[in-house]
Amino acid sequence: MSRTICVVNEFITEAHKEQINAVAEKHGFSVRYYLTKEDAAGQIADCEVLFGHWRSLLKEAPDLKWYCCSYAGVDPYQPPFHFPEGVMLTNSSGAYGVTIAEHILMVTLMLQRKMPEYGEIVRNHGWTNDLPVRSIQGSRLTMLGTGDIGTTFAKRAKALCPASITGVNRSGKTPDEVYDRVVPMTELDSVLPETDILVMSLPSTPETIGIMTKARIGLLSADSILVNVGRGTAVDQEALMDALNSGKLAGAALDVMVPEPLPADHPLWNAKNLVLTPHVAGNMTLGYTCDKTVSMFCENLENYAQGKPLNHLVDLKRGY
Repeated sequence: MSRTICVVNEFITEAHKEQINAVAEKHGFSVRYYLTKEDAAGQIADCEVLFGHWRSLLKEAPDLKWYCCSYAGVDPYQPPFHFPEGVMLTNSSGAYGVTIAEHILMVTLMLQRKMPEYGEIVRNHGWTNDLPVRSIQGSRLTMLGTGDIGTTFAKRAKALCPASITGVNRSGKTPDEVYDRVVPMTELDSVLPETDILVMSLPSTPETIGIMTKARIGLLSADSILVNVGRGTAVDQEALMDALNSGKLAGAALDVMVPEPLPADHPLWNAKNLVLTPHVAGNMTLGYTCDKTVSMFCENLENYAQGKPLNHLVDLKRGY
């Protein structure tokens, strides 16, 4: 009797299936594909390996040994959710760097080039063209989070000649030579006053929830901008709105917020110089991201079949 892999992902193409099937057949696995959790419900009791992003399916797979989450963020699997004991959890960190880095670059340039203001002028059929703009060139960048997303953006931003790129992470260790310096989280307060562009790409952990407090937002200069593509829980939204509306912060871009979806009457919609996007920076709408996610799963499936350590194994106590 063959061992079973269940793939529950809406982005899987025929080419992806061929890629997965080739590895699976090589190691004696059979594969079943489902587009949605509804399609898979009641069909995966014999599943040994699950590749998807639907946590509700975990309770339907009593024989599960490895769950490969096709997303990078794994906060939905942290307490109070009870992740099955004895099941390995991996994520797809490393697949989203390109698409999210390009999103960060887009919104950063929009804010630096005053697109929110010019967008309003154009909507009102106006013709003002003298707003003072700023450049990434000569700006001091701080990457709060130096994982795949932060580092991929930093590499792209380097080509635009910033004055410096500072990384901030838990350890203070340098993950890549693109950074001019890397400091631990304990030194964040000293870095913020020297920051022109703050990019946040943090996972949701007990240490990162609420990390950008009102006091820390106040440490940024009035010419600074803040970009958050990690988790909305990392930022004090009330304080951020106050800083934007009072001119104490030049601009912000949020792809993540609390709550999601954002209610239609939420004041965040009307904050000044704010670029809002509905959690689109890292979803599965870019073909490269989908292809990379599948390739990473196939590489890890080789590891799993051969009894080797899995890449991107998640420590739920740390949250990543």
